[in-house]
Amino acid sequence: MNKVLLYNCSQIVTPKGSHIKKGKEMDQLEVIHHASIYMEDGIILFLGTNEDVLQRLGAWSIEQIPDGIQVIDGAGKAALPGFVDSHTHFIFGGYREAEFMERLSGASYLDIMRKGGGIQSTVNATRSYEEDQLISDGRKRLNDMLSQGVTTVEGKSGYGLDLECEQKQLRAMKRLNETHPVEIVPTYLGAHAVPMEYKDDPAGYVTYMTEVVLPQIKEADLAEFCDIFCEEEAFDIEQSRIFLTEAKKMGYQIKLHADEIYDLGGGRLGAELGAVSADHLLMISESSISALAESGTVATVLPCTAFCLNKPFAPAKKMIDAGCGLALATDFNPGSCFTNSIPLMLSLAVLKMKMTLPEAITALTINGASALNRADKIGTLETGKQGDIVLLDYPDYRFLIYHTAKNIVHTVIKNGQLVYEKEES
Repeated sequence: MNKVLLYNCSQIVTPKGSHIKKGKEMDQLEVIHHASIYMEDGIILFLGTNEDVLQRLGAWSIEQIPDGIQVIDGAGKAALPGFVDSHTHFIFGGYREAEFMERLSGASYLDIMRKGGGIQSTVNATRSYEEDQLISDGRKRLNDMLSQGVTTVEGKSGYGLDLECEQKQLRAMKRLNETHPVEIVPTYLGAHAVPMEYKDDPAGYVTYMTEVVLPQIKEADLAEFCDIFCEEEAFDIEQSRIFLTEAKKMGYQIKLHADEIYDLGGGRLGAELGAVSADHLLMISESSISALAESGTVATVLPCTAFCLNKPFAPAKKMIDAGCGLALATDFNPGSCFTNSIPLMLSLAVLKMKMTLPEAITALTINGASALNRADKIGTLETGKQGDIVLLDYPDYRFLIYHTAKNIVHTVIKNGQLVYEKEES
């Protein structure tokens, strides 16, 4: 049995519960000062003040704890739940730096797509990559995520747009999940764009995915979720409804990219179909906000994407005030958002989207876990949850924003195991 005591943290800071936090609930965090966490076999058995935890271990001081317990020193550090990045595209080939410069010169995201760039450009590159190369690049990106406190990440395919390359991306994620500390939640996003082979027949491509690709991905157990880009120049509302309905019948959990560039009503569709999350939502309407607030669908906002595209941010505060449950994620991808910076995302959420810091932390922990159907296991520091913990360089969680856009993660614990520790300079 693996026994670990995280001892003498300056703070333990956590939301509580095993379900999505909505509206005012998002602003509620428990803060325990001078506190410790005891774990066995990766699960939190109990936590509280140093004195309470030591007494439950039958000790009056740290020197008296029973043999066989590994002690991790938390002195001078605030502890939070491991961060959950619930929307990324981290397995891909090639880069699109030229397109970034085009956007700076005034070209729109859709303009670039219409010229054969955008997603199709990454599709061409990813199809040319060997699986091992995708794994090698993916491991480096996961290492960077881990160093920023991410302990669970969703990864989407969607840069193959055919059976072979979509499977290749998903197999790469599966192999990485078997060897890397960060837990990877795989999502099939073959409906990321209409490929050149079907450029005049998007409905035919939807049929190909539902009749050919989805059954084989399911049979090979390569994806837990299924996603679609519901947008002009991609898939309309009716095509999205057909695709997601068929995916749900096959046993996939469903998500969608919704209302990013135009308000097509994707948020309402997500609520109607019982999607686990509807993501982006920059252009979301009042009616979609109301629908999401009344549903169990997580509204996932991606501030780094708006920042990189120089677009207005999603109306996060309005959604929270309406009773939505919001998650924050990076949308790390090679085109519209080539950043996986957790510190930048938190700074944008608080300084530009007017979220409180407790709301932002809730959005990145328990609500991110809810967006991946894992709120019963991760997202909070409580008895019975996985020991996924982030320790900061500083004694107070408010340094996450005060030390603006700076990575202040010192230590990461995953499943009760020390998996990352910052090298001292």
